[in-house]
Amino acid sequence: MCTRLVYLGPNDTVITARSMDWKLDLGTNLWAFPRGMEREGCAGPNSITWTSLYGSVVASAYDMCTTDGVNDAGLSANLLWLVESEYPEYDGSTPGLSIAAWAQYVLDRCGSVAEAVEVLAAEPFTIVTAAVPGEDRLATLHMSLSDARGDSAIIEYIGGRQTIHHSREYQVMTNSPIFDKQLAVNEYWKQINGTVMLPGTNRAADRFARASFYVDAVPKTDDPRTALAATFSVIRNVSVPLGISTPDEPNISSTRWRTVVDHKRGLYFFESAMTPNTFWVDVSSIDLSEGSTVRKLELGPDESTVFSGDSTDQFKPAEPFTFAGL
Repeated sequence: MCTRLVYLGPNDTVITARSMDWKLDLGTNLWAFPRGMEREGCAGPNSITWTSLYGSVVASAYDMCTTDGVNDAGLSANLLWLVESEYPEYDGSTPGLSIAAWAQYVLDRCGSVAEAVEVLAAEPFTIVTAAVPGEDRLATLHMSLSDARGDSAIIEYIGGRQTIHHSREYQVMTNSPIFDKQLAVNEYWKQINGTVMLPGTNRAADRFARASFYVDAVPKTDDPRTALAATFSVIRNVSVPLGISTPDEPNISSTRWRTVVDHKRGLYFFESAMTPNTFWVDVSSIDLSEGSTVRKLELGPDESTVFSGDSTDQFKPAEPFTFAGL
């Protein structure tokens, strides 16, 4: 469920897009978090604590998890489902971090992919997962990172151990299988010219192959209108039509919404499947300074409230949400 891709154009044109595929309404809203916020990992008495060094604009899930977003240094983070995820056993002897705050921790503390990789490689916390709201299964997620330099990283927990894939070449991530195997499957499709044939189902491996081919095939330009149009066209191509879900394929659900980050211009675009318009937030103009107010943009049930164009001034002051945890 979900696809993420990075468009790399000339003159530092970098655009990250993701689709959020889920079978139910995620209750998503957009939030603006300023620098200087005191945070807590929500993983019990030995939770990690930190102060945000960067401000961010994020999309929440159930207003208890940061699932997507970008900070004011141009670092983007995206959480996607990975059923193979296995996290370390948490006994409280090391600082814990709720998986709901995983992406937010990186956005708060890091200004680039390289910095985030260095921080995460030191394992300053143990990830603690919890049940998906309203379900009897644990949240099993992996995370993609991209930045204004076009760098990328994929972070997974396989067999209880953190695995970091770090390269500018890692422009695409979907769901199962694990990233190493996705790369291997994609090598097969690279040998079959994508103009001749591409896999067309909604399965994660097929979406990976299509996104990889198209993000490389579309025109590379530093014209922002054309570059954004090309990126939107690719993420829409790998989205799943509304109303589609496959019970025996847990990685296939309807696309609820899409986000697109223009790293060069500091714009965060949001597109809901339930509204006719795309709108954006100007991250560089919203007040994210230390001591400023947390702000929220209410998207309504099924993200159906209609916004259009620059909606930065539509955010309203709000109390920050509490991350799901122990």
